[in-house]
Amino acid sequence: MKYRLLSGVIAGLLASQANAAGFQLAETSATGLGRAFAGEAAIADNAAAQGRNPALLTQLEGRQLSVGAILVAPDVAADGTITHPHLNPDMTVGMRTIDASEDDLVPNAVVPNFFYSNRLSDRWAYGLAINSNYGLKSELPATHAAAIFGSNTEITTIEFNPNLAFKVNEQLSLGAGVRFVYGDGAISGTAPGWVADADVAPLLGTIGLGGLQPGDEIKNLSGDDYAWGYKLGATWQPAKGHTIGFSYHSEVELNLEGDAMGPGFDLKPGLAKPGQLALTLPAFAELASSHQLTNAWRVSASINWTQWSKFDDLVAEFPDGSTNLVKEEQFEDNWRFAVGTDYRINDKMLVRAGVAYDMTAVEDEHRTLSIPDSNRLWFSTGMGYAFSDRLNLDLALTYIHSQGDAPITESLGDLIVYNGEVTGSVWLAGAQLSYKL
Repeated sequence: MKYRLLSGVIAGLLASQANAAGFQLAETSATGLGRAFAGEAAIADNAAAQGRNPALLTQLEGRQLSVGAILVAPDVAADGTITHPHLNPDMTVGMRTIDASEDDLVPNAVVPNFFYSNRLSDRWAYGLAINSNYGLKSELPATHAAAIFGSNTEITTIEFNPNLAFKVNEQLSLGAGVRFVYGDGAISGTAPGWVADADVAPLLGTIGLGGLQPGDEIKNLSGDDYAWGYKLGATWQPAKGHTIGFSYHSEVELNLEGDAMGPGFDLKPGLAKPGQLALTLPAFAELASSHQLTNAWRVSASINWTQWSKFDDLVAEFPDGSTNLVKEEQFEDNWRFAVGTDYRINDKMLVRAGVAYDMTAVEDEHRTLSIPDSNRLWFSTGMGYAFSDRLNLDLALTYIHSQGDAPITESLGDLIVYNGEVTGSVWLAGAQLSYKL
């Protein structure tokens, strides 16, 4: 087990990128995507409902399968500059500012999911969910002007989640599940092209980066770990057609162990030393409601909270007792608000729509290129089509727009400074196929 570390932060998903605050993923299923995930902890459309609230398993009949995928197509750009030292003709040290913009900071990806449910009796049900709740991928070319702050940042998290639910009475159901999480991270920071400038190279030795060539790794870490947590849920139906749901997912602590490499760890090329890095996947909760106003029309809403304040300093620890500060993230708890609706056109087809506001988890002074987080506004639409009583297909499309300015300032000491702003949007397109066995 080996890991690479960079002057940036671990973040990623099943090879994707975050679309909620921080590096959290909201893409539980394409079914919920069609209404911007409004009311998810209170709605049991198919087996995917347990991904948000295990108590919803008691509302599903028989045995059911639901599989799907969501295409994530971001358009995230960083407009910025790097200021770095150089030698003037008179051999004094001056500062130079160069362009460090990037038009494609986050690549496309596909996020898959799998769910199975089984209603054992009038009171008991169980299920299995395989999906991901956290992730991000951001990348810069190895010789990019800002690559010294992070050329590649990603983590893959896959969650295996068995769930059990019990129907207390006609109004109240309770559920619980165990979260087995696998995380795989890769982070690297590399030497930008300007280190080879004749008036820059002589200065690098004074900051411990002497002899670097463009594209050389400065800090490097990669590795994986297994950890576990739990989730709890409840639903209450005060009247027919009206449901209130609550769910809580515990934090999960991953410890990546392996070898640190690069001059950023005072190591010569080719040398490594063992160490570990703790990464907390924060707890999150949802309060949701669903209301069947007519036989055809349903409205829903959700309030989501994530304990991002647990995501603080990232520190690498080594057997000799020494430590290395990887990054100060200084995140804060955040909130998400969503409202949505479903309208059934006929026995075979229904349509969905929803909007959501996802608040950023980071203040301007702590935002980084590795996790260019900002406030987000969601606009979603979708449809469901029943091929038969057993087989159903859901399709959804979402546009996510970043709200306001998202300035970034990062520095290495007082010598190398990045100043910029991140802008962008994301398109999500999903499909979910559900079958009653």
